[in-house]
Amino acid sequence: MEARASTAAADETSTGASFLRRVLREPLVHFLLLGAALFAVSRFVKPTDRTPTNRQIVMTLDDLRQLQIGFAAQWQRAPTEQEMLGLIENRIKEEILYREALAMGLDKDDTIVKRRMAQKMEFLAEDVSAAHEPTTEELKAYFAKNEKMFMQPARVTFRLLYFSPDKRGKNAWSDANAALARLKGKSASWEGAAALGDPFMFQDYMADRTPDQIAKDFGPPFAKTLFVQKPGAWTGPIESGYGWHLVYVDTLIPERAAPFEEVEPDVKTAWLATRKTEAWDKAYKEMRAKYELVLPAPPPPGTEAPKPAF
Repeated sequence: MEARASTAAADETSTGASFLRRVLREPLVHFLLLGAALFAVSRFVKPTDRTPTNRQIVMTLDDLRQLQIGFAAQWQRAPTEQEMLGLIENRIKEEILYREALAMGLDKDDTIVKRRMAQKMEFLAEDVSAAHEPTTEELKAYFAKNEKMFMQPARVTFRLLYFSPDKRGKNAWSDANAALARLKGKSASWEGAAALGDPFMFQDYMADRTPDQIAKDFGPPFAKTLFVQKPGAWTGPIESGYGWHLVYVDTLIPERAAPFEEVEPDVKTAWLATRKTEAWDKAYKEMRAKYELVLPAPPPPGTEAPKPAF
């Protein structure tokens, strides 16, 4: 009995040791242990001065967490211990190179660096406005003041026949006029209509198009003429950049003022954009007031101004 008990205890101890060895070989366990160690050390480090010296590179738990989150977002898994150490070393390398570049003055008179820093200042100024979420009352007041910005454009649904100058030459316009006479009184769905025109690179039926969409496809003059046609009959010829067209307007919805509830998301987007612009303009005026512009003196009378050296 005692021998069997002793054997069972030994087997249990061996199994437990084997399980422990397998667990300790897991990379995720290594990473968790590393994180726990860093956390423990951070609790005993005296946080008297958070500002690093020129020879110190301080990485906080938030820094390490951001590295882990960035890795997980790209690879869809947590980094191993070696991968985490590699990420930390890359961040250290970046910081060292940045500081050494500053020490050598490589940031001086660098157009790209100046532009990047100017952009960051602009972003900081704009972020002030983004911190305020507009109320419904503020949006309604903005909408009432800028109602024309949210006008819903006119829309047209139409069918067209195309007459190609490349195929017909100077006869394209006259052929279109002759076809218009044959189409008098015919509907848009008349089967013989397609045989009167030429193949066209776009579809011959377009639904619910705005003036901007029509102008993009056919040019502004075509769009302007199309939106004054009366629905329910073939009209034309109307010229575009492709040639001549006959059109049958099915429906034409005029431009209209939209109620606030219909365009509230657009109003909020415009309100935020306006606030960002206002915040930046105000911040820049305050910064600009601190500086004085000094220009070179004009050349004496009768002296030719220096020419650019290129």
